Amino acid sequence: MFSVYGLGGRLFHGPLEDLYRVGPPQALARMHRVQPIGQDAQDHAPFQNHLASQMPNPEPHDIAHRVAVSSYQHAHNESPARHPLSQVAAIMSHALVTVQDEYTVEQAWSVLSEKGVGQAPVVNAQGSLVGLLSRADLMRPERLPGPQSHALVWRALLLQAVSEVMWTPVPSVVPDADIRRVARVLLSTGLPGLPVVDAASALVGFVSRSDILRAVVAEPPLDLWT
Repeated sequence: MFSVYGLGGRLFHGPLEDLYRVGPPQALARMHRVQPIGQDAQDHAPFQNHLASQMPNPEPHDIAHRVAVSSYQHAHNESPARHPLSQVAAIMSHALVTVQDEYTVEQAWSVLSEKGVGQAPVVNAQGSLVGLLSRADLMRPERLPGPQSHALVWRALLLQAVSEVMWTPVPSVVPDADIRRVARVLLSTGLPGLPVVDAASALVGFVSRSDILRAVVAEPPLDLWT
């Protein structure tokens, strides 16, 4: 099952087949315009550098190195038997990173950078899901000032509230949803991932493109295709 959440709460709950029938046309149009993270990374580098220069610069997370070390450490371990993998709960990230809708863009960017993630669900003061924020979406050329713009223009952008720039309404998924159906939504929308909510509409995790790819290449125990 999928749900759609916005500033007014849950707007839809139902199967994938009905997901695209809900929401205002402009929201669905934007759903198809959002580009996957990293697609135009080189083209957006000047803008990213300017944003980074305006905010705290935490130590970079050497994700590739840690993955390589982890793979090496497990290379000689005895391999357990493979088992079928079909539900989101088996691959989603439980260490949930969220940003508040009242945060400024600068504050939200700092959270994403510090946690080493490219996107995060947006929640309101009650902790309810209201949107999704991604660094790639923030760096879309039509959203940013020109490279030669005055520093005050950039500062105004950084002081915007997350609620003004986040993607909303946002689709979400339940933990027992089929991974293939989630992949279809990610492919059709270009979103980097989906928030995972339980039956009480509480955020319990996030499933990303990377989570699905890691499941596909895992040796063993995960087997997505059997």
